[in-house]
Amino acid sequence: MQTILGSGGAIGKPLAQELKNYTNQIRLVSRNPKKVNDADELFPIDVFDLSQINNAIAGSEVVYVVIGFEYKLSVWQKIWPPFMQAVVAACKLHNAKLVFFDNVYMYSKSAIPNMTETSPIEAPSKKGEIRKQIHDIIMTEVEKKNLTALIARSADFYGPDNKSSALNLMVVDNLMKGKKAQAFGNPDKIHTYTYTPDAAKATAILGNTMDAYNQVWHVPTTKEHLTNLQWIQLIANEIKVEAKIQKIPVWMINILGLFMPIMREFPEMIYQYEQDYIFDSSKFENRFGISATSPKEGIKFLIENLKKQMPNQ
Repeated sequence: MQTILGSGGAIGKPLAQELKNYTNQIRLVSRNPKKVNDADELFPIDVFDLSQINNAIAGSEVVYVVIGFEYKLSVWQKIWPPFMQAVVAACKLHNAKLVFFDNVYMYSKSAIPNMTETSPIEAPSKKGEIRKQIHDIIMTEVEKKNLTALIARSADFYGPDNKSSALNLMVVDNLMKGKKAQAFGNPDKIHTYTYTPDAAKATAILGNTMDAYNQVWHVPTTKEHLTNLQWIQLIANEIKVEAKIQKIPVWMINILGLFMPIMREFPEMIYQYEQDYIFDSSKFENRFGISATSPKEGIKFLIENLKKQMPNQ
């Protein structure tokens, strides 16, 4: 049995599709799980009730944590550490391997222009401190040989069924509505994004490769060093609209936060948009011989997918 905690999100759905290449015993765990493959086992739980985590993991050979809690610092501080501790305890009890899908928030600000698996972990934000706690909870148990686990780390991502990413929210959604794309920080800085189907495929591969465990991996991410401005132009070209842009300074983010609560969470992360942001996934590519989808191809599929979901399309 391979179990996905957070099966309904942007990574969970394509991950379930990829796992059928390895097993026909897949358990989908979320508040309202829905089948992705015909044989999927559905296991509804309230993830805020940590007493349910043990039963959700029981009988699992591999557990994938791809859940995304509300993007709000107070929620992260309250739920992430105890949730991960409960997951680790259950994995140890049931002798299950753990695959944690992570982001880059714990990396030092100085690492952002060229992030690798060995970049220094010196969280420059409060959300980053939470991600560092999670990293430490997992890797401390690995070092003690109490747990077999790996961390699959992703850059900022984009792709289908991914409504909460900055690129989707501020660029794709706005341009499709005839509005201006909004850009944080300096749009002339390089920003590499991970395509969610690539991330899901890589996570499935890692989870089913025994010698991949007990280490950190960066999932395949484009080596094309596009600036945010070039990403916006690429998206505009695919939608066939003019690439009009509104730069969003921090003071404006605070105002937008009055109407869009998620925007209140972005100011401390602006440092990622004020310098080049290059996510190096060479380790994975060299080990498995798999490269990332090109930005042009990824954006094309994303826009086609969104248009299919629109009325009268």
